[in-house]
Amino acid sequence: MLPAPPLPGAIAPTSTRDRLPAPPPRGATAIASALVMAALAVGLALRGRPSPFARLDAPWVRWAEHSGNGATTDFADALDRLGGPIGAVVPLTLVGVLCVYGRWRSGLFAFTAAVLTNFVVVMPLKQVVDRPRPPHPLVLVNDGSFPSGQVFSAVTLVMVAAVVAFPPRVRRWWWLFGGVYVAAMMWSRTWLHAQWFSDTAAGALAGAGTCLLLWRAFAPLLEREAVRAAAVRLF
Repeated sequence: MLPAPPLPGAIAPTSTRDRLPAPPPRGATAIASALVMAALAVGLALRGRPSPFARLDAPWVRWAEHSGNGATTDFADALDRLGGPIGAVVPLTLVGVLCVYGRWRSGLFAFTAAVLTNFVVVMPLKQVVDRPRPPHPLVLVNDGSFPSGQVFSAVTLVMVAAVVAFPPRVRRWWWLFGGVYVAAMMWSRTWLHAQWFSDTAAGALAGAGTCLLLWRAFAPLLEREAVRAAAVRLF
């Protein structure tokens, strides 16, 4: 017996595995809380003197000690520019495109996770921990080395794009590209003497944890959008 056709105007169901935006993984809240707590624990430990991460950070500083000029430093500088104010254009453009296509729920999630969190998470942490930068940075930096805002932004942008922009088949490759991009950003910050390695690691932990928490919080809105998108009823 054939199934009855859907009623006119009804919203069709969508596969959880194939839908866009993607649903958060199981245990997202627990994983996110652990990541954020780990980043906070690193920050609290760094408020003491001497730094408990000196044995981790010192080799990286010595490794990048003679970076100077050259193609490698130019590449690191390009990543620095991409992760700075210029890089804010990318998430804002993504938000605009999503809203133009009627995906305002995804746009709101993207703006909150990839833009707003820099002001409500990274900047307060920098003020509280107040860690000095490595000596002789090769790029213009502000006060507060912990956590790395550049790495935090890279992680949140990669995760947001995976959630709202890529279907499952493409998403697998995007995670690989995103991991390489985040690792390159972490390398860039240490190569340019802009941050300690522990700052970049904490930035990655805080970015992933914060984005996961927001992904879980926005899940009902994103699920509603996924169902409406399957029925071509976004507006």
